[in-house]
Amino acid sequence: MVFDQQVLAFIAVAAILTITPGADTLLVIRGVLARGAKAGLWITVGICCGLFVHALLSAAGLSLLLLHSATAFAWVKMIGALYLIFLGAQSLWAVARNRDDDLDEMEVDTDPALRRKSDWTGFREGLFSNVLNPKVAIFYLAFLPQFLSPGDPVILKSMVLTTIHFVMGVAWLSLVAVFLGKMRAWFVRSGVRRWLEGFSGAVLVALGIGLALERK
Repeated sequence: MVFDQQVLAFIAVAAILTITPGADTLLVIRGVLARGAKAGLWITVGICCGLFVHALLSAAGLSLLLLHSATAFAWVKMIGALYLIFLGAQSLWAVARNRDDDLDEMEVDTDPALRRKSDWTGFREGLFSNVLNPKVAIFYLAFLPQFLSPGDPVILKSMVLTTIHFVMGVAWLSLVAVFLGKMRAWFVRSGVRRWLEGFSGAVLVALGIGLALERK
């Protein structure tokens, strides 16, 4: 399989989806504002690794269960919604306590154990938020087959398309993380960071509530 017309069409559609702001972008913004650019990069990797989970589940037919089982869809949707609400509430709680994370960030940079823990926390947040989003599962189930032809090796081509989506997602969200990371010092000095962190937290909570209340 070479970069045929189907793959090129996938790249065009995936590019639009990648740069469209959503929960993933908000999660990266939240991480950068709270813990710096590195946290945003680890969240990015976690989010994009979740794409492979969805691709494998779709290829295995498990995502079909979500599509046709209202109970399974409702459970996964509720868990994902609660996780978004939890992450948003964390940001709101940090802002309410007027916590200063700059000292924590310095400690993380100098302590290898804390650095590994912080990296894993960011990766885990990104991965779980993506994997627990039933809309992504349904999207992969309905979207990927449109770019497969009869006779194509389904698993192989699905992984190739997902890898393309992964690279595009990492590139875009990394740009967001690095840009905000460079602006973070100004945000801290001007007091804008806490306002933005609170806003991103509130939007995550709203997205979680909206997901929980949304009908299939």
